[in-house]
Amino acid sequence: MAWCPLVGAALAGLASALLVGARLIYTGPTFYLKSVHVQVFEAPLLASALAITCLALLTRGLHLDGLADTVDGLASQLPAEDALTIMSAGPVGALGATAMMGCLLVEVVALSTSVLAHHGTQSLIFAVVTGRLAMLWSCTKGVPAARESGMGALVAGSVARPMAWLWTIVVLAGAGVYGRYDSEVGSVAGAIRGVAGVLIALSVAWMVRRHIVRRLGGITGDVLGALCEIATLASLLITAIGPH
Repeated sequence: MAWCPLVGAALAGLASALLVGARLIYTGPTFYLKSVHVQVFEAPLLASALAITCLALLTRGLHLDGLADTVDGLASQLPAEDALTIMSAGPVGALGATAMMGCLLVEVVALSTSVLAHHGTQSLIFAVVTGRLAMLWSCTKGVPAARESGMGALVAGSVARPMAWLWTIVVLAGAGVYGRYDSEVGSVAGAIRGVAGVLIALSVAWMVRRHIVRRLGGITGDVLGALCEIATLASLLITAIGPH
């Protein structure tokens, strides 16, 4: 788990390559305006959807499944043990499916907004890395497992806090440097946007994790997947609406 951010960087690299490739191949629809042929270049929805789908496929949908199961468990209003049973054995419910589809939709739109502002690759890379960083923090000392077996029990407390802080500093520094010196749109505002995206996303994941631990007694594999998706989504949203 201590190498989660590095794994996230590798996944983000593959998805970003697909994003850039799709943008080069499909530049957008064409139309005629007063007999003059016009090419619309700003059409990032298809490329963004492909990139987000690529991430889901590369992770076998485990994080999205974790998000759906966690939402269903939290919404059940049952005791923790029964809620955990629903999360581990039950089919995806209406609320879980809505959360999963809503997450994918918002991620695609947020990434498309960043692509239009010419920092889509930057936003995607640091959103994916931040999602894995949120998972890493959830496996530090002091965060219990909800069950005595399973993925949560295997990784709970397995990461030392100094390692988590080290990775956080590295990711924040990377986001700031990339945002400032991006060859196309690097600026001080870009650095602020990158750093804010990481910090706010980690804060959101921390608040959600705190509620989940209170409600369920600890983390599970599903919870880790949910926190990863939530942090990724929050980072994409912040970088999409941040200063340009």
